[in-house]
Amino acid sequence: MASLKLNVDDYRRAAKRALPRFVFDYVDGGAERGECLRRNRSDLDQLALLPRVLRDTSQLDTRIEVFGQTWRRPFAVAPMGFNGLTRPAGDLLLARAAATCGIPFVLSTASNSRLEAVAQSNSPLNWMQIYLMRERSIAEQIVRRARGANYGALVLTVDVPVSGYRERDVRNGFRLPFRPSPATLLNLALHPGWLMRFVASGMPSFVNLAEEEGADTLKLQAALLSREMDRSLTWEIVAWLRRLWDGPLLIKGVLHPEDASKACAAGVDGLIVSNHGGRQLDGAISAIGALNGVLQAVDGRIPVFADSGFRSGLDIAKALALGAKGVFIGRPVLYGLATGGAQGATSVLELIGTELERAMTLAGAHDVAALNRELLRSASLRLHHDIHED
Repeated sequence: MASLKLNVDDYRRAAKRALPRFVFDYVDGGAERGECLRRNRSDLDQLALLPRVLRDTSQLDTRIEVFGQTWRRPFAVAPMGFNGLTRPAGDLLLARAAATCGIPFVLSTASNSRLEAVAQSNSPLNWMQIYLMRERSIAEQIVRRARGANYGALVLTVDVPVSGYRERDVRNGFRLPFRPSPATLLNLALHPGWLMRFVASGMPSFVNLAEEEGADTLKLQAALLSREMDRSLTWEIVAWLRRLWDGPLLIKGVLHPEDASKACAAGVDGLIVSNHGGRQLDGAISAIGALNGVLQAVDGRIPVFADSGFRSGLDIAKALALGAKGVFIGRPVLYGLATGGAQGATSVLELIGTELERAMTLAGAHDVAALNRELLRSASLRLHHDIHED
């Protein structure tokens, strides 16, 4: 009998059992000592809701409008690389799960399914994420193809001028080309379900780095996995992308209010406040801790989203109350993917949606707009430091 999964932590434990150690560590790990990863959680836990009562919540509306499209709920699947390592065709399965739930899926440059195939799953709610590597022609052809495949928005990730030092991956020898150690081979043998799926499908590769399907890109794949990006990038890159892409353009990885102001001045259409899920600068501020400053700098000119550390519908309610337009979910859907494929990912998304609806009902908010700063407080005993008075 399968164990009962009541929350994302239950799915995480199940994923840890289902995946080989090097795969789970890649999905679950953060940079260096994991301080940023933990800060994402602890800062979210320091926020609390102050519920209102005797409000009609018999009809809940969790929909939001983003760039002319309706999301069924105010969250989406974040861009994540190497989803095919968790489950063969992982990107396609996650896109289908997102489509089932009526929310966007953001395909990563480091994806393992061709973007044209993924586009068929959820267009036009699919979004495309890009990295700018040293060879800009890679991004150029990806953007051109995404435009042709009717992707709804382009997301430029800017917080990886160099890869974060992910110690768990280093200890496991996880790099390309992959040469597993004897210990890793033994661990693989202890996970026959995962192993048999990949014996049948083969190891995933970064198939969107070349425009031609099947091209030899091993050197580029190794560079992408180690995040060998263009470290000379400045704000001029926005104008360069605008010449290639005429749809909504977002920047992901902004934490500093001055960068948020610069992004508005450069003409981007949205921001995603993110510290890359704690996988880059271990000393970085939490995403929820940076959100208020970014919102103040933007001052309503463009929508502001958030990711990094969100594990429940209650977490999402807190970000919405602070002023985020929506939230992007990462690791939780991979835990679901690991344990049950597309259905597992769908179950996690529906679980988070149910948690959000319950939080809204108990807080007295009948729609997303009713989740506002009047409901948000510090969870510490120093109650005079109220969020809405800052």
